[in-house]
Amino acid sequence: MPNQNLSRDEAATRSALITTHSYDVTLDVRQAADPGVAGYPSRSVITFSASEPGTSTFLDFIAGEVHSVVLNGTDLPVADVLDGSRIRLEDLQSENQVMVTGTALFSTSGEGMHRFFDPADGQCYLYTQYEPADARRVFANFEQPDLKAEFTFHVLAPSGWQVASNGVESQRTQLGSDPETSRWDFAPTKPMSTYVTAVLAGPYFKAEDTWHGTLADGSALEVPLALYCRASMAPSFDAEELFRLTRNGLAFFNELFDFPYPWGKYDQAFVPEYNLGAMENPGLVTFTESYVFTSRAADSQYQGRANTLLHEMAHMWFGDLVTMQWWNDLWLKESFADYMGTLGVDRTTGWETAWVNFANNRKAWAYVQDQLPTTHPIVADIPDLEAAKQNFDGITYAKGASALKQLVAYVGFEAFIAGSRQYFRKHAYGNTTLQDLLAALSDASGRDLGTWARQWLQTSGISTLSADIAEHDSVLGSVAVVQQAEDPITGRQEPRPHRLRIGLYNVDTAGALVRTDSVETDVEGGRTLVPGLAGKPRPALLLVNDDDLSYAKVRLDPQSEATVRSSLGSISDPMARALCWTALWDSARDAETPAARYVDAVQRFGPAESGIGVLLNVLGNASTAIERYVPADRRGAVRRGFLDTAAAELEKAGPGSDQQLAWARSAAATSRFDDGRLELLKGLLDGSTVVQGLSVDPELRWNLWHALAANGQADPEDLHTELARDNTASGRSGHATAMAARPDPKVKAAAWDAAVEGTALSNQLLSATIAGFTTAPADLLSGYVEPYFDCLERVWADRSIEIASRIVRGLYPSGQDLDGGVPAEHPVIVRTDAWLAEHPGAPRALRRIIIEQRSQLLRALTAQARTA
Repeated sequence: MPNQNLSRDEAATRSALITTHSYDVTLDVRQAADPGVAGYPSRSVITFSASEPGTSTFLDFIAGEVHSVVLNGTDLPVADVLDGSRIRLEDLQSENQVMVTGTALFSTSGEGMHRFFDPADGQCYLYTQYEPADARRVFANFEQPDLKAEFTFHVLAPSGWQVASNGVESQRTQLGSDPETSRWDFAPTKPMSTYVTAVLAGPYFKAEDTWHGTLADGSALEVPLALYCRASMAPSFDAEELFRLTRNGLAFFNELFDFPYPWGKYDQAFVPEYNLGAMENPGLVTFTESYVFTSRAADSQYQGRANTLLHEMAHMWFGDLVTMQWWNDLWLKESFADYMGTLGVDRTTGWETAWVNFANNRKAWAYVQDQLPTTHPIVADIPDLEAAKQNFDGITYAKGASALKQLVAYVGFEAFIAGSRQYFRKHAYGNTTLQDLLAALSDASGRDLGTWARQWLQTSGISTLSADIAEHDSVLGSVAVVQQAEDPITGRQEPRPHRLRIGLYNVDTAGALVRTDSVETDVEGGRTLVPGLAGKPRPALLLVNDDDLSYAKVRLDPQSEATVRSSLGSISDPMARALCWTALWDSARDAETPAARYVDAVQRFGPAESGIGVLLNVLGNASTAIERYVPADRRGAVRRGFLDTAAAELEKAGPGSDQQLAWARSAAATSRFDDGRLELLKGLLDGSTVVQGLSVDPELRWNLWHALAANGQADPEDLHTELARDNTASGRSGHATAMAARPDPKVKAAAWDAAVEGTALSNQLLSATIAGFTTAPADLLSGYVEPYFDCLERVWADRSIEIASRIVRGLYPSGQDLDGGVPAEHPVIVRTDAWLAEHPGAPRALRRIIIEQRSQLLRALTAQARTA
């Protein structure tokens, strides 16, 4: 449909003209359980004012059909006012009311009103997901974040269903004489943006609780709580633990922000086939149901869930109460929520590794994104909605959160929180820009933050820090921190200010590598002398950015690197150990050292890694290093050595431990391309091999089947039998992946056709099919390079942006090897460059994905060349 991609300029023009007051939305999903019914009646009544009577504007509505448009009592001819996804409204009055009725379509892409049929019991489930601009797929509206309004929702649905929305339920009535259908009416909300409105409907399992809080003035605050999940998942739903985290989080944020929770109730729904981790809809937060652990989960997964829960809760203030004016300032909500989520885990739960996992996981995401050609400032240039969709990335989230962590170190935590409180009070239920936040923080801290904002928020790229050490007879002379910080967009050196700790580590009498001294310093410019170190004994390890105070890559000096490569497992501090793992990984990714050396470090020190989040991360990195960065002629030997280690550690790890689970997953993943341990995998599946304490549950079983299928050791009957055993949503995805992983050209052709040519696959099954298709040696997929480039523009034009992005990103021919020659001259790199040159006018979001995939491939080929 044309004109779906709203531009920033169009949004600014519209918001300068109109002010929205209220929406009254009615959705009739009584026929949703019938798969043959593609859509549902939608009615939207909007009141708004216009600053210039007599002018015109437009509504947004991506509908199956628009039935009627009534503006200020006048029935407008639909054919005359409908323009693609827009409805023109002309000759506006000072105060206006428009009513639009139509048939909105159910979705299987996770955009708009997603419909899911549970394979376990056949029940139908609905939920909405809009960010950045898919509310227009459900009801007609002015789809941009700065046109806030009050929303009243009404839903017609089967009487036996649970139905929820942002507001509290005000009334439920039976429809006429039919006891099977009812109407739910919800109370009007406070002003909010369209993209955070929400509706949930279906036979969900529901649990209820209440949080009782005390406000600063001593008055009581009572917030009703509810949790939802599919009925078939209820036996695995740990509702009491989720309520405990929720109550603790509400108590923490209400006190921290000194602004009472503003949205009345607090529901949290765990929903199927979700495109995101979660979404901060006020009063009805939605989460991926993968957070309902139906199989064994590691402690770090539970901590990650808690982080997401608190991240979304922080959004009730950062993002919902105060919202960015346009998507340029997306970071105003996501960076803050990312920082606050980790702070919340650190302050309100029993986990002591929140900031370790932030450094090891979230920042790693940012480091990867920030080294792509498409990197951007934290405060990004977002000209349209397609660009906004692509900017929910590691820079907006984790780099922004890292910058805020650095800001806290700069202005002090108390000043940071005081500025946040002032920001909420001044801009409650409104929209803001960067300057509004800086004004509040500057007032609270007494510092001019303009320079800090320019250096951290308005430049691109990542600083690389290293220590230049002068020493004599094992005594330090001078130590300088050297900063390389080229902005890849401008090409200029943009050294940022860093508040750093320099840690000195030595071996103690017990053989542990411990911090024996440290100094803090402010780094400015390209080279900064560190005071207080001259005359101290040369440490075994000098760690720049100890405690992870700043956002930067770190290069170890030669002696420190030698210490880490020989003694990483002896480092007693979890954060220091995680930072050293990251330094080794960065060195391998950047082709500074051969990738096989990183795999060797994982084999040597992974077994002693006590932090399960760190262990899972480094095992995943090792797999990437083997399959992408190690040259093809050495890959088999490196992979087999790693697989042998994984199998051995599976046997050695404590029965039932997270470490045992991590090594089991790693053995399965590595076996997709190696047949050396297939008998072990078969034995785990049929029970002939028993590893004490290991739960061979559905998730692990499908991982094992994936590996067997990729090696031609699983036929369709085997996989169908397993699906009958696990006929669930996750089981269906595992089955799709394993079926597409079989190394048969006809299987690959069918998977390609289902993903690219067909439209029957839901978002989740599409990704599962692509994962299986790409589990193959490059020669089996070589015939799909040209079809990939041939289909790009058609896929982007015909599919929703979510589905198109999954296809374009997932099917890029990235599994390539360097067969001599220069990385930049590899045939797939050359073909990618040709496509980009031939399609300069292709949509920016499409070009961005292609450019990023090219960059990742070039990095892999360069790493292979380093070893060769």
